[in-house]
Amino acid sequence: MRLLGLDPGLQKTGWGIVESVGTRLSHVANGTVTSNSKKSLAERLVELADGLEAVIAEWQPQSCAVEETFVNKNPTSTLKLGQARGIALLVPARAGLSVAEYTPNHVKKSVVGVGHAAKEQVDAMVRVLLPGVKINGPDAADALAVAICHAHHVATMQNFGGQYR
Repeated sequence: MRLLGLDPGLQKTGWGIVESVGTRLSHVANGTVTSNSKKSLAERLVELADGLEAVIAEWQPQSCAVEETFVNKNPTSTLKLGQARGIALLVPARAGLSVAEYTPNHVKKSVVGVGHAAKEQVDAMVRVLLPGVKINGPDAADALAVAICHAHHVATMQNFGGQYR
């Protein structure tokens, strides 16, 4: 199964795709979709949507997971991040993909084994779990971690006889 992980952000939305065959994971692709900070919020959201649509069209994932947002101290930043997250949920859903959501701590615990792991630990474990991967920036690393977390959950569901669409 080909799985897309997304780490939403208004300036940069990270994306990572892994393929899961049984318990084996392999890296497919990763990168970021960016928006131009000089444009209006609406235009920036369109840029993110267009970029994510292109990723889905090119790589044809079968399922998607999005990292949940934690509340920042700045309410304006939180609102903008929430709007970018809405795009990250909407685009794959409109493409017919099931979309799961995981908290940052859940992702870290799935990948590193510790819910409050540092970004460097997450990045290092992504490299261990996907040998030879060339990660295209920290946002892409986080997105690959989301995809790995999702792969673990999908595999668990399938092992217990459940279906995951």
